[in-house]
Amino acid sequence: MRQDGIARAAAAAPRRRGSRRAAWALAGFVLLGAVAAGAGLWSLWSRWPATPAVAAPDAPHVPIVVAGETFTVAPGAIRQAVQRRPGPQERVDAVYAWPELVPPRQPEPGASAPPPGDRVYVTIAPAAGALEPAERLRVIWLRYARETLSPSPAGLALVEFRDGTPYQGEDLAWEENAPEKFLARCERPAPTRPPATCLSEKIVGGAVVTMRFPRDWLSDWRAVAAGFDRLLAMVRPPKAG
Repeated sequence: MRQDGIARAAAAAPRRRGSRRAAWALAGFVLLGAVAAGAGLWSLWSRWPATPAVAAPDAPHVPIVVAGETFTVAPGAIRQAVQRRPGPQERVDAVYAWPELVPPRQPEPGASAPPPGDRVYVTIAPAAGALEPAERLRVIWLRYARETLSPSPAGLALVEFRDGTPYQGEDLAWEENAPEKFLARCERPAPTRPPATCLSEKIVGGAVVTMRFPRDWLSDWRAVAAGFDRLLAMVRPPKAG
């Protein structure tokens, strides 16, 4: 019986060696496949455009798609490095020097930053079905505004929102005869808060472009309106043909 056991063991040995060789061969194929896949992924990753932490002021504008609408934005103006890439994005946040509407200069080491009053902040985001600002003025905002007009620059209507409304503490300003040309919702100045700012919006297809600027600029609101038009022409150039 012992001899029979030895014979069976001897016969099984080649089978085990064959199984081990097959297992090692399979492991080798798996390893080669993993190496090839890793090499392919590395090749794709290495070709992906880098996201610069600080973009050069003269870097080419980046085509960005928000809510199906294409905009071209200077990388140096985009506030978040992760947004400095072409293609679809949920939103874009940018800042421009005023009134030049160019990417702001980065301060030299040790130098103080420029005053915030020299900049405008711009957001491009989905409109999510929002009404045009002039239409919102007629059907929504005026329902919450006081009847009396506050003193305002020539040609500009300025009203306060009533207390107890969703816009309490804010004011509304628009061009008296053409609110579609200029309309802004502004914080009401208060001595205990930072300087008040205003928001002006333009609907562009499925997206909304919002410009935030100091409320003090309402004294020259025509220049602000013209600047917003220039900004839109810059980030949304007319289509060729």
